Amino acid sequence: MVEYGNGVGEVAGRSGGGGSGGQSMDVGASLGQIVNDSVHTISSLPPTTLLIGVIVIVFGLIMLRRVF
Repeated sequence: MVEYGNGVGEVAGRSGGGGSGGQSMDVGASLGQIVNDSVHTISSLPPTTLLIGVIVIVFGLIMLRRVF
């Protein structure tokens, strides 16, 4: 439909989140995707990066405990 001048209107209508898109947002599915993407990202990290992340988290928790 781009040749008829509708390309910009169709893309803007879909990405704008307006009611004319015909699709409703499924909160449960989006939360599931967030968890799935997070697990995939963490599982694909090399072991050294995971170790550094665990050390940073533990150190941050120790610092929070001392502050409060």
